[in-house]
Amino acid sequence: MRFFWTFFWSLLLVEMLAYVVSSMTGAQFDYVSAAVISVVVSILIMVLAAVVPNQPAEKH
Repeated sequence: MRFFWTFFWSLLLVEMLAYVVSSMTGAQFDYVSAAVISVVVSILIMVLAAVVPNQPAEKH
């Protein structure tokens, strides 16, 4: 379920970001390229979550 929500929120936020940036620059909004970027962002977030340890540090 967490993979679904990760993909859902990354799709939503990246699409929103792509729309705003394309509107500000005067470029045409492209849904497919923003969707591909959101898939890449989702994969990076999932890899980052797998790499970061869960245990707290014993000494700082």
